[in-house]
Amino acid sequence: MGFSAEEMIGKFTWEISSKLPINQVHEKVPAACEEKKFALLQTYVYHDIVEGKGFPIDRKVYIYEICQAKTAAGMLADFPRFALFMPCRIAVYEKDGETVLATMNMGSVLDAVRSDAQLFNEATTLYATVKDMLATLAGK
Repeated sequence: MGFSAEEMIGKFTWEISSKLPINQVHEKVPAACEEKKFALLQTYVYHDIVEGKGFPIDRKVYIYEICQAKTAAGMLADFPRFALFMPCRIAVYEKDGETVLATMNMGSVLDAVRSDAQLFNEATTLYATVKDMLATLAGK
């Protein structure tokens, strides 16, 4: 039995919707990252990027790269394959009149580091913190 594209993407993402305007959410991301002890490494205004390449879209899309260096260093020291998943990313975009905040669903991926209890606990806490930050940004 196959999965639809929507179901497949749903397995790999965690998201929360908000009625708040996207600009309001976007403006609060830097302070939210600072409060939760994430370094905000990069912000991509993706709708402007693709428009600049000749492909305008009718929605705003922001992508943020964030990091907690201690956990990242532990992951890379013991599980270098995790480099593919770094830095953590969050996305904020418009869909069906709402603002959607999303990140990668790290739940099943983190099982791969369960053998290192301390690192597993740190990474699980980090993931919970990302979800909490997105919920707060969404006004929940």
